[in-house]
Amino acid sequence: MDPIKKALWCIESRFAAPLSLDEIAEVSGVSRFHLVRAFGVATGRSVMRYVRERRLTEAARQLANGAPDILSVALDWGYGSHEAFTRAFREQFGLTPEELRARRDLSSLTLVEPLPMNAISSSPLGEPRLVTGKPLLIAGFGGHFSVENTAGIPLLWQKIAPHFGHIPGQVGHVAYGASHNCDDQGAFDYIAGAEVSSFSELPAEFERLRVPEQLYAVFEHRGHITAIKQSFEAIWRDWLPKSGREPAMGPTLERMDERFDAATGNGVVEIWLALKD
Repeated sequence: MDPIKKALWCIESRFAAPLSLDEIAEVSGVSRFHLVRAFGVATGRSVMRYVRERRLTEAARQLANGAPDILSVALDWGYGSHEAFTRAFREQFGLTPEELRARRDLSSLTLVEPLPMNAISSSPLGEPRLVTGKPLLIAGFGGHFSVENTAGIPLLWQKIAPHFGHIPGQVGHVAYGASHNCDDQGAFDYIAGAEVSSFSELPAEFERLRVPEQLYAVFEHRGHITAIKQSFEAIWRDWLPKSGREPAMGPTLERMDERFDAATGNGVVEIWLALKD
């Protein structure tokens, strides 16, 4: 069973009790970092957000059935106060627990039901080559994203396109997308740009990223760029657990050379996954 299915089993069998990311990762047989990245690309949610949404969904069912004591419901689902529960409940459903209990109707709520484990399937992916990547300086445009919302990433590529080939200090004509600063909530920074020889001449609006020398597994995504999510899923959910390798916490790179056609979005994109030595 892959680590995502193990994680879902752990969550669905235990989310009514106290449950931490460390515990879920241990049951899944992978590191916290690995689990957060794999779960995010497979489900579009962070691990602990899914736990929270499932708990609040079950709390909503209790309230719609007329639970007499809202604080007891809050405590049952891991909230230490009425205020904290109300804040989280309103954020997820757009109304307060009191309003739902009075209404006793779930039809207007978007409930988060268990993710079906049998719907998570594997995607074929060729074996990678192992490469020790040289240190890189990457300059471009960046932003902060989450596994739930990556819609702004294509805009970064639109923004950098007119500058490509004219970035001060640019080295070669290879484009790089880099995901870095990943956290336990599934948030990360992303930069779209190119290698440069120095940061000294860059305009202020450019983001800068230093990538150290690093061992990588280099995969080839072939086809349209919009399907790259499936390649990432296969890497994190299938290849890594079977390989016996562990991911490092360095940046994950998308490398686009002359084999990729930026105008059509078709071609070869290399995915460079940082590994522990």
